[in-house]
Amino acid sequence: MTPRLVDVALPVPLFRAFTYAVPDTLRHAVTAGSRVVVPFHNRQMIGVVLGESDGANLGGVVPKAIADAPDEQPAFRGDLLAVGRWMADYYVSPVGLVLRAALPAAMGRARRADPAVRTQRVLRLAQPLDSLLQRDAVFKRAPQQRALFELLESLGGQSPVAHLVERLGCTEGVVQGLVKRGLAVVAAEPVDRDPFLARAAPPPAAVTPTAAQGAAVAALRAGAPGSTFLLHGITGSGKTLVYLEFLKHVLHDRGQSAIVLVPEIALTPQTVDRFRAVFGDLVAVLHSGLSDGERYDAWRALQRGDKRIAIGARSAVFAPVERLGAIIVDEEHEATYKQGEAPRYHAREVAIVRAREAGAVVVLGSATPSLESWTNAQSGKYTLLSLPDRVGGGSLPGVRVVDLRTETGPGAPVMVQALRRILSAPLETALHDRLARGEQSLLLLNRRGFANFVTCPEGHVVACPNCAISLTYHRAPERLVCHYCQHAEPLAATCAECGAEQMRQRGVGTQQVERLLNERFPSARVARMDVDTTSGKWAHAEILDRVGRGEVDILLGTQMIAKGLDFPNVTLVGVIDADVGINLPDFRASERTFQLLSQVAGRAGRGPKGGEVLIQTRTPGHHAVTCAVAHDYLRFVSEELPARADPPYPPALRLANVVISGLDERGVAACAQSAADWIAMRLNALSGAVTLIGPAPCPVERIKGRWRWHLVLKATRAAPLTQVMRAFLTKFDLPSAHDLRVTLDRDPVALL
Repeated sequence: MTPRLVDVALPVPLFRAFTYAVPDTLRHAVTAGSRVVVPFHNRQMIGVVLGESDGANLGGVVPKAIADAPDEQPAFRGDLLAVGRWMADYYVSPVGLVLRAALPAAMGRARRADPAVRTQRVLRLAQPLDSLLQRDAVFKRAPQQRALFELLESLGGQSPVAHLVERLGCTEGVVQGLVKRGLAVVAAEPVDRDPFLARAAPPPAAVTPTAAQGAAVAALRAGAPGSTFLLHGITGSGKTLVYLEFLKHVLHDRGQSAIVLVPEIALTPQTVDRFRAVFGDLVAVLHSGLSDGERYDAWRALQRGDKRIAIGARSAVFAPVERLGAIIVDEEHEATYKQGEAPRYHAREVAIVRAREAGAVVVLGSATPSLESWTNAQSGKYTLLSLPDRVGGGSLPGVRVVDLRTETGPGAPVMVQALRRILSAPLETALHDRLARGEQSLLLLNRRGFANFVTCPEGHVVACPNCAISLTYHRAPERLVCHYCQHAEPLAATCAECGAEQMRQRGVGTQQVERLLNERFPSARVARMDVDTTSGKWAHAEILDRVGRGEVDILLGTQMIAKGLDFPNVTLVGVIDADVGINLPDFRASERTFQLLSQVAGRAGRGPKGGEVLIQTRTPGHHAVTCAVAHDYLRFVSEELPARADPPYPPALRLANVVISGLDERGVAACAQSAADWIAMRLNALSGAVTLIGPAPCPVERIKGRWRWHLVLKATRAAPLTQVMRAFLTKFDLPSAHDLRVTLDRDPVALL
């Protein structure tokens, strides 16, 4: 009898599936999308069944048998399996690695009993006692056992042991007494770990949608399956209410499920609070800040249908919800939706493909849409919805620009000049005013640490030994840190290059600004929010909760405070240095600066008190600054798009960035040139459909001890670009010397 054969995707860097035989004992458990345990190179691995196989790739070799199928139902439903196949093709990544990235870490282990599962002891009734005479006889000398029996009965016949013991105030011996009599049994049951259960959900707000919000909701309800909407709403226009009203229809009227993506873990607590206020315990959270067990439990609850809204960062796009009806991508323009490691997918694009496969509706929301999404809306590929006004008739905050070039005169003392480079006189006065009125302020500096770099009098900068970047000075604890590889070293008294003394700190970091604020405003309650202060599991939520309770007067932070936060008592937003990032060697630098300034400005004036924004800059005439000051997205687009057309960059065309890295600088350069020559020879057959630029050193040419060169591929259509990338990754012979590696990033958000 011919064995049944299936193709299995394994998490290995090979562009192929592997054929295995299905034993009769597992024939009903193995279907497309199932996790299976298979032998591979003398060990067992977890793979995913892609479908039936004809065995053509076996070459006469007897197929090995699947060892186990650990799940009762497939880990991947049909729509999600199709998305995985699309990702493997589009991002040119082995399908096994793609599917592995879509699962919680706890599900990648080749064991039937997953160690991430937590259980609780549950007491169940095993024998009824219907008459009072029976109970009187059985419990004649055991009144506590009778109380426990009858409590268990009132709870439907089963309950966690811990709950029963706490409720009755009895001992474990009472429980065991029922068990010994054969009246009850104790069983171990899985228990879901919900990190937000202990966080009280606020009551739902009684809000009536505005005419614009109502029109947007109506359009979404009428949206065709698989369609994409771009919801362009200014900050404070009520995009979240549109999401909530639409999802009420999806869940309650259609009986479907939904996924809500947010760009930052910092936004998750506030977002979860708002959605739990409306949908209660139907909300599950998926993001990297949770433990493996918490993510696994949330994943299982969504798969079972116990939870019907998945909220999280980019990986939540793979949530195993059944009957998917909607995907919300909030702040769709954010670069954090791009995965930095293979497979280097963009969650926004994956969301659109998944919705198409599932027949769901996608809502891309932003006050400052990416130029790609805006162009798609203008061409009719997406449907554009607009929320042009703030809810309640409020106006956008007034914005003032402070030119740091003229903040101090030429004769000002050095200490005054140093102060005013960080805290201009207008900003300091505005902070004093808010403190006097009991209002809150938010200060943005998109650079963590105490100072940007340390230099000696001769100009030698202390650099990272592993990366082509300066070390950042941190004051608490005092050390120099590389923000790429995390190398850290103490601050030396003398220069390692020339022996000079008096090492000086240059630039400004969040720690330095925090210290200055404490000195200038000793009575103010200052909180700092950056990567250093939010490494703890609940650090984001704790800081933001303090702000919401009015326990913080000045919140200082990096870009994580610039978006999504809604605090009515924040009436002042100050941007310490708007020039950070504006002159980076990257084609999106102006776009990111405009988005950041616009988003952080939108945090002010969201309550009845109004608000004000002060932007400190040395380039007040740059269009990213002037357009942000005017809250004018359309003018920014009209000025930025022509710059992307010549020379052409997205959205005018498609990009792929190929990076060659290794331990020897010359070896990397030579390999990059060989790669460019190899690709150039094959581009002739494509008649100019793909253009090659480079090779050249990467803007950050060394990271973690590895030298980096790159070459860029440009194309107006997707198919030729895919063809070139796949041929290169599968056929180019990478030299074995110098630990050379190739990485490919399709649709990169940056070329750094």
